[in-house]
Amino acid sequence: MADKMVNNNSNTEIVEKLVKVNRCTSVTKGGRKFSFSVIVVVGDKKGKVGYGLGKATEVMDAKAKALGEARRSMFRIPLREGRTLHHDTIGKYCSGKVIMRAAPAGTGIIAGGSTRPLFEVLGIKDIVAKSIGSNNPHNIVKAVIMGLRNTSTPKMIADKRGKKIVEIASQREKT
Repeated sequence: MADKMVNNNSNTEIVEKLVKVNRCTSVTKGGRKFSFSVIVVVGDKKGKVGYGLGKATEVMDAKAKALGEARRSMFRIPLREGRTLHHDTIGKYCSGKVIMRAAPAGTGIIAGGSTRPLFEVLGIKDIVAKSIGSNNPHNIVKAVIMGLRNTSTPKMIADKRGKKIVEIASQREKT
């Protein structure tokens, strides 16, 4: 799990984290041919995140491909107080399922495997996450992304329902 800070042309610093490196072997009559697949997540620690998959015969080439794809696929997630999710959510992709729960301040990132680096680069400081089903890092990362894309702010919900934010926020405090 390597991480690195990179300066873009803009003022934001993008953090890169390596999630998984997988070696694949193809046996031919001339011998074994190795190739590598790399999963990388990138984010600005302020709510933007993206992930990418790269495949090549060298690890560094695969990582470069994955980083390019991850930067192109970045999107914004609304964060509550800049540290956690607005509400609990479930993400599903194939047989991977991840339950993500908003946590009070000081909880930290309680998540394992391939979900932890994604939350770190996203900028989430307090969350409880549990992956159920597949432990394949590809499916788990995509399930987290699906769940995060489905999160909404109280303002978004208020706009949909035609209510005021105060009404939605007061409902949240009761539960």
